[in-house]
Amino acid sequence: MNIIIVGAGGVGYSLADSLNAEGHQITLIDTNSQRLNSALEKIDVQGLVGNGVNHEVLEEAGIASAHLLIAVTSEDEVNMLCCLMAKKLSGCQTIARVRNPVYYREINKIKDELGLSLAINPELSTAGEIFDLIQIPGAMTVESFAKGRVNLIEVVIPEGSVADEMTVMEFASRVSRGTLICILERRDTHEVIIPRGDTVLRAGDSIYIITPPQEMNNLFKRLGFQIKPSRNVMIIGGGRTGFYLAELLLSAGNRVKIIEKNRGICEELSGQLPGAEIVCGDAIDRQLLLEEGIAGEDVFVPLTDMDEENILLSLYAKKISSVRAITKVSTFGFTEVTEELPVGSIINPKEITAYSILRYVRAMSNSSDSSNIESLYYLAGRRAEALEFHIKAESAVTGTPLSELRPRMIPDLLICCIYRDGHLIIPRGNDEIRKGDTVVLVTTAQKLRSINDILK
Repeated sequence: MNIIIVGAGGVGYSLADSLNAEGHQITLIDTNSQRLNSALEKIDVQGLVGNGVNHEVLEEAGIASAHLLIAVTSEDEVNMLCCLMAKKLSGCQTIARVRNPVYYREINKIKDELGLSLAINPELSTAGEIFDLIQIPGAMTVESFAKGRVNLIEVVIPEGSVADEMTVMEFASRVSRGTLICILERRDTHEVIIPRGDTVLRAGDSIYIITPPQEMNNLFKRLGFQIKPSRNVMIIGGGRTGFYLAELLLSAGNRVKIIEKNRGICEELSGQLPGAEIVCGDAIDRQLLLEEGIAGEDVFVPLTDMDEENILLSLYAKKISSVRAITKVSTFGFTEVTEELPVGSIINPKEITAYSILRYVRAMSNSSDSSNIESLYYLAGRRAEALEFHIKAESAVTGTPLSELRPRMIPDLLICCIYRDGHLIIPRGNDEIRKGDTVVLVTTAQKLRSINDILK
């Protein structure tokens, strides 16, 4: 597909890099020549200095033949105007990053008026991911499928766990028969493996599992996790993400404390979040954190605009207490470094935004007569993918027992679960894929667009 991306910053650069790797023709537009040239030095795409709202710039970028325009500049108004102009010039599909809560509350009307195919709110999406993590103590990441009915959960095997030095087959028989280990990432080498029955688990390894919700707490206890409820949550930073997260937590019955150093923001939050405790102060002051009872909190979430400050705050919180930390890090390219630090789960809003758009683009490209990609997540530092397909029609993969289908499947791929008529199926050899099913699979292969792509 021909895709125009307006905005060469972090999200725009990541999108251009990923979509170019998938074989799309990319044109990157930015008003800042230095930022644009920096991106073009690293990835082999077309570039154009200019304003994406200008029809002459869009025409020079090839809007007439474009299939999709993605506007991800730092300004909502520019993004929406870019999409409106693209619609007027070519009728292509459009995606806009819209962050302002005032706009996003009216997003359905705005989408209709501007003809937007998709609107992305990074702060709301980030808050949603953090909320999901808080609901599952012990999880490092949580990816949801089948409209939230199936979760793919990442956990790190604790030191001294019963699972240490156990094979996957032994895990299934001795720890949890209903749990499927989908992906394994080695702690020492960062090797990513689609495990087999004889694959050995080790303490410190990350495993991505699918397990029935009713099994989750017992599974975590058997693995050696000290499970404690996540009732009390301390949020550092009262920006948009903090506000959205507090709303979600309060609606779920959590007790929320927000520490924000800007007095004006504190006053706004007091009116908008009457159920939360708002503290005006600088959280980098260790004495303030102690006075506000950080040691008694269950979850600690630093959401300031500075990655370094968030990391330092989480390091301090983990040093003085047993609180669970969830740390916002917006910088691209330092995942392997930050994963080595004891800062708990790491959430990257720019990655969340980029992955949402990549999922949409992948779905645009797939074969609409057999399956649709409903969800796409990158796992283990983008070295593996988890995909959800909705099976719309009979095809080469339906109606055949998986034991007969597996020899015909590409390597390094695992069908994790089938969701059918409200029931979760952890598939075995005699199970089969049927029309109407939702199928979740993981793979280290890239660029799957249709369920039929799983076949050799």
